[in-house]
Amino acid sequence: MAFTIKQMAAILGALGVISFILGVIAENKKPAMGVPINGNDVVICKYPSDPTVALGYLATAFLAITTAAGYFAVFYPYKGKVVPKAVLFRNKGFLVFLNIAVATAGLAAALLLWPTITEQLHQTRNIHHNLETECPTAKTGVLGGGAFLSLDSCLFWLVALMLADNAREDYLEETDSKVTAVIE
Repeated sequence: MAFTIKQMAAILGALGVISFILGVIAENKKPAMGVPINGNDVVICKYPSDPTVALGYLATAFLAITTAAGYFAVFYPYKGKVVPKAVLFRNKGFLVFLNIAVATAGLAAALLLWPTITEQLHQTRNIHHNLETECPTAKTGVLGGGAFLSLDSCLFWLVALMLADNAREDYLEETDSKVTAVIE
């Protein structure tokens, strides 16, 4: 099936928004802290059941899919016309936004995974020998920040896609004009 740029932009936008929504819900559902239960020389932290860990991993997965789809979209041969990557990389705007998209995707992944893994570790390693443990949870706000960066990354991929389309059209016009000049 041949994709169009509009279809790829819609796919990128949808995946990015899903990642953002999952990350924001994960941040909002995260408990403030666990309930410490004193035992024999240990404190057991009881955490309420919440979907934070699953939603955090899902947000990260959708971010990874968005990034892969963005990379695929900017280099895809639309209408069966292949444009050399060197032509796209000559466009400075495209190069800048491509690098920003990749960088924000990496930072978003870090900010989504860090609190998600921390929260999972808090929930699984809940027996503490320090009797003054307050049953912490992952840092507040980091998941939300990662969700917003995930949305930013999606938007930068969309801008890079637009700039790649412009560079592609310029290259194809140049190639067509050269072919026409040779024929005449």
